Amino acid sequence: MKKRVKKMREGFTLIEMTIVLFIISLLILIIIPNLSNQRKHAQSVHSSAMTEVVQAQIDAYFSQHPNAKSVSFPDLTKGGYLTAKQVKQAKDEGLKIAHNEVQK
Repeated sequence: MKKRVKKMREGFTLIEMTIVLFIISLLILIIIPNLSNQRKHAQSVHSSAMTEVVQAQIDAYFSQHPNAKSVSFPDLTKGGYLTAKQVKQAKDEGLKIAHNEVQK
């Protein structure tokens, strides 16, 4: 009787590699759009938070300066209500102060 010796297989077959690459590509197709949506959501939250900060500082300015008729970003910066970095971020997001309220 002849004994059959099983040859130990080393490495992966082409079909196994193809299946693994296919699964990885499917996972990437699912994950990438989700990450993109998360980034948009984070930017939206940051924008609304910046609007709230500027509006709160405008309100604080008028509570300490009741006779003031209007306020601008330089006024808020000089008074220590906003930092130059916050003003830059607000302007980069398109925020403006009109009629003593923040507008986009």
